[in-house]
Amino acid sequence: MPVTIPRIVIAGTHSGCGKTSVASGLMAALTESGLSVQPFKTGPDFIDPSHHSAICGRISRNLDPFMMGEREVMRSFASASGDADIAVIEGAMGLFDGIDGTDLSSTAHVARILHAPVILVVDAYAACRSVHAVVRGFQTFDPHVRIAGIIFNRIGTAKHREMIATEEFVPALGWIPHQRGDEVRSRHLGLVMAHESAGMSRFGRVVRESCDIPAILDVARGAPLLTDPPATKTPQVSKQAVFGVARDEAFCFYYQDNLDRLVRAGSEIRFFSPMQDPLPEVDALYIGGGYPELHAKKLEDSRCRHAIHDMADQGMPVYGECGGLMYLCGSVSIDREFRMADVLPARVEMTETIEALGYVKGRYNSRSGLWPGTALIRGHEFHYSRAACDPDARFAIRLGLGKGIQDGNDGLIEQNTLGAYTHAYFSDTFCRRFVAAAEDFRRNR
Repeated sequence: MPVTIPRIVIAGTHSGCGKTSVASGLMAALTESGLSVQPFKTGPDFIDPSHHSAICGRISRNLDPFMMGEREVMRSFASASGDADIAVIEGAMGLFDGIDGTDLSSTAHVARILHAPVILVVDAYAACRSVHAVVRGFQTFDPHVRIAGIIFNRIGTAKHREMIATEEFVPALGWIPHQRGDEVRSRHLGLVMAHESAGMSRFGRVVRESCDIPAILDVARGAPLLTDPPATKTPQVSKQAVFGVARDEAFCFYYQDNLDRLVRAGSEIRFFSPMQDPLPEVDALYIGGGYPELHAKKLEDSRCRHAIHDMADQGMPVYGECGGLMYLCGSVSIDREFRMADVLPARVEMTETIEALGYVKGRYNSRSGLWPGTALIRGHEFHYSRAACDPDARFAIRLGLGKGIQDGNDGLIEQNTLGAYTHAYFSDTFCRRFVAAAEDFRRNR
C-alpha cells in the first residue's frame, strides 16, 4: 500500500552555493525541535553524510541511481525513513547536474524517483533582481521537478533583501545573511569529517533565525504518497561469519547499505581500529576508504598491520577499497616511505593532483578466485595517489568506465585479498560470495 513520508530535497544552483550548510542547518534545527530526522545525500559522497549522521543521530544514507538503480533508491529511502518524522535529502552539485552532462544520477533524478519537493538554495551574493532570472530558469527547466521554495543565501544587508523581495516567482522560505568565519575546513578530498569539526551543526541556529521552518515543514508534509517500495528479502542464514570492519580516523568511508547487505548475507560485523586495536578474532576483513595518508606513522607503528599480513597469508578473505587498498600494499610514500600491511604486490605514492574522479562501471573477470566471477560492479573513484604494481600483478576487475589501478584494471589480488580504487556499491551476489568465502576460511583454518 502507498506510504506517507514527509520529505524535502535541499538542492543548489551549483556547487558552492551553500546547500550543504543549509541542509545541515535545517537538519540541526529540526532535530533540536524534537523531530526525528532521517538524512540522505544524493551521489557517492562519504563526507557530508558523516556530518548528517552526527547532527541527526541517525545514519545518513546515499541515494545514487547510477550505482543503486531506481528501485533500490526507492527501497533504501523508504526502509530508512519509515520511523522518522521527516526525511531531508541533500543534493549534489547543481540540481540538474548528472553524469557527463546528462541528467543521470542528478539531484533532480532522485527528486523525481521519490516525488519529493525541492527547496532551491540560491547564492544572492553580488546580485539582486538577476536572481529571479536564475529562479525562473530552474523552475521551468524540468516540469517533472517541483521547486516548492527558495532559500536565498549570502544576503548582504536588509536593503539587499528588500530589493530581491520586490518580486517573487517561487515562495521565499529563507534569507540567510552572509556568514563569515563559520566555514568548515576542507582538504584534498573535500570537507573534514564530522568527528573533526562540529561546524555544520552550528548552522542550526542560522537556519532557525533566517528560515521559515513551519513553511518548510508544510512543504515536506505535502509531498505525495509513495507507491509501496519493493521489500528487502531477508535470506534464511544458517551460519554466520564474523567480519572485521576497519573504522577509525584513517578508514571512515563506508556506505551503510553495504554493511547492511553483508549482515543480511550472514555476517556479524565487529569494528576495530588498525591504528589502535589488535586484530579481532574474525573470519574476513573489510577495510574501507579514508585518510591513511594522514595517519601513516600510526599505521606503520601498529602491530595490527603484521597481524593482517599474517592472516591474509593464511588465506583469509580481505577486501580493501581506496584507502584500504593503500594500506594493503607494501608502502605509502608521502614525505618518506611508510610501511603498510604488505599483502598486495604494489607500492603507493601520494600525488599533488587528482589521479581519478568519477563513476566506475566494470565486471569481475572469470579468473578472480573467490570474488564473484563475471559479476557487474558499479561505484566511484576519487583519489590523490597512484599504485605502482609488480610486473606479475593480477587484477580481478576490468573497467568499462573509470581509471582503476592500471590500464583500466582494478581489483589487485593476492591469494584471497582484493584491493581496488573503486568505492563499490555492493550487490547481493558480491555479499553472498564474500560471506561464503569467510565461512569456508573459518571451517578450514
